[in-house]
Amino acid sequence: MNYVLVNYQMLNKYNNKFKMRIPIGSIVLLILVLCSTSCISKNDVRRISVEEYQSKMKAGWLGQMAGVGWGASTEFKFNARIIPENEVPVWDPPMINQPHQDDIYVEMTFLKTLEDYGFDVSIRQAGIDFANSLNGMDGANRYGRDNLRSGIAPPYSGHPKYLAYADDIDYQIESDFSGLIAPGMPQTVIELGNKFGHLMAYGDGMYGGQFIGAMYAEAFFETDMEKIVQAGLACIPAGSQYAEAIRDVVKWHKENPDDWQKSWQLVEDKYNRNPDYRKFSSSGPDWDFNIDAKLNGAYIVMGLLYGHRDMDKTIIISMRCGMDSDCNPSNAGGILATSLGLENLPEKFKTDIDYTTNFSHTAYNITSLFKVCNVLSKDALVRAGGRIEVNSEGIEEYVIPIQIPVVAPLEQCWEPKEIEGDIYFTPEEMEKIKIKARRLEDYVTHWQVTGPYTKKGVKGLDLFDVKFGPEENSEYADWKEMPMATYNYDAKVMNLGEFLKKGQCAAYLNTTIWNETKRKVIFELGSSDGIKVWLNDNLVHQKNGKRGHKQGDDVVEVYLVEGWNKILMKLNHGENEWRASLVITDLYHNPLKELKYK
Repeated sequence: MNYVLVNYQMLNKYNNKFKMRIPIGSIVLLILVLCSTSCISKNDVRRISVEEYQSKMKAGWLGQMAGVGWGASTEFKFNARIIPENEVPVWDPPMINQPHQDDIYVEMTFLKTLEDYGFDVSIRQAGIDFANSLNGMDGANRYGRDNLRSGIAPPYSGHPKYLAYADDIDYQIESDFSGLIAPGMPQTVIELGNKFGHLMAYGDGMYGGQFIGAMYAEAFFETDMEKIVQAGLACIPAGSQYAEAIRDVVKWHKENPDDWQKSWQLVEDKYNRNPDYRKFSSSGPDWDFNIDAKLNGAYIVMGLLYGHRDMDKTIIISMRCGMDSDCNPSNAGGILATSLGLENLPEKFKTDIDYTTNFSHTAYNITSLFKVCNVLSKDALVRAGGRIEVNSEGIEEYVIPIQIPVVAPLEQCWEPKEIEGDIYFTPEEMEKIKIKARRLEDYVTHWQVTGPYTKKGVKGLDLFDVKFGPEENSEYADWKEMPMATYNYDAKVMNLGEFLKKGQCAAYLNTTIWNETKRKVIFELGSSDGIKVWLNDNLVHQKNGKRGHKQGDDVVEVYLVEGWNKILMKLNHGENEWRASLVITDLYHNPLKELKYK
């Protein structure tokens, strides 16, 4: 008989966690029993008044907004180092309003999907909705959405074979919604993570969101931060590196209860500096920059444990840990604020709130956001076998059956599961996706590279007009083949950061293509920071400035001659990711298929 291992934590014995071996068939029966309202006893449920739920849910959103607004100016400016105390921003009340902050608005796409289709919506419909979202995004969100737009259906859109960012922080950032609409319902949080998290994440990248969501769900009932952390741990595989990182932070907090900076150094040494814990780091194992979910998750927990239920301390400690120093205090602030409730939230986080402006490209402002969460929480309650009843004092209460978290099987980005079956949306599903993205076969992937080139005292963006060898001599010969990844997003683009492992520099790429007849075509170009392009020794495009890579960000009409055509690119770069791409299309943006390269 097959078994699964589950953690069972009764409300009145939350400190005394024990493990049970239950046959899979019995789990189904047990869930049915728990979901039967006719047999729910007082000891098998948790109760929270409708009014208290609303207070805590609203506080949770405001806590998120406070954390991200307060830390926004520090984001990724302090990598692998603690933010000095005198460089912590001063709180300003308008910081509470974050309508254009992707760390807040992305999760509202998921709320809209649940509002439109309910909790049993298919993962494929969730993927279609995410593909159609218009919000600005970056990292795993952006490239996972590109996968969906190119036809790769979920969960494969978040699979490491197609997404180099699958272990990143993205679903962790936007998972708050899952706990805020599921008070005391950790299994609901797990299910939402399996569905929405796999749109752009896998393994630790997905577990981070389930961990955060489960802490929110527990925060409606618990005031002890360590117990809230343990409730989160109960919802992710114990054998994951993410769970290991959180257990370490809990242990180091106990060993150094008054010295969070000592614990920070222990986290830094093990989870940022040790390559064994950066096996799928999207920035590579050697850079100070690290957007890995477990490292940043550790900083969230440090804020919760060392903050002693003080909003300022919790947010500031999570912020001062560095790296993603607005997202991390956002999660920490939201969890603590949920536990505190609106009436106990410091007044400075409740003033100057803009209740009318919609969050970027969403259906919600603060007022309608609170309303939809209220509705969805009741849907989640009924789906979990609970109910709303009026107690003896005439107060409406959520009656929530205690859920046993059934943890998903372990998955790891560096040892992903084999993909089986067709990975693509059907033609009918693709008709529902309004914005399409390029597939691998559309990209020019045959390149030579030379570099990096630097000039003493000159930063990368200022190298735009500094001429190096390939620019001065069309017969320049010091070229190497540009290695291309064989899978995931980097199979489409030239990842110069990974190949050259240097910032504040320039590099050149060249390729030669065969064209049958003279014609006008379009170059769809993408680059991190600056780019110049020559076609047959003629400068046809130039643009400089700090930016992330986006396919088709620059669109240029050019003429290909009959025969061989030489393309030369110059890329100048500051810091962080460094990528470039080219798609050649006809004038209707249909990729050219018949080109040959040498």
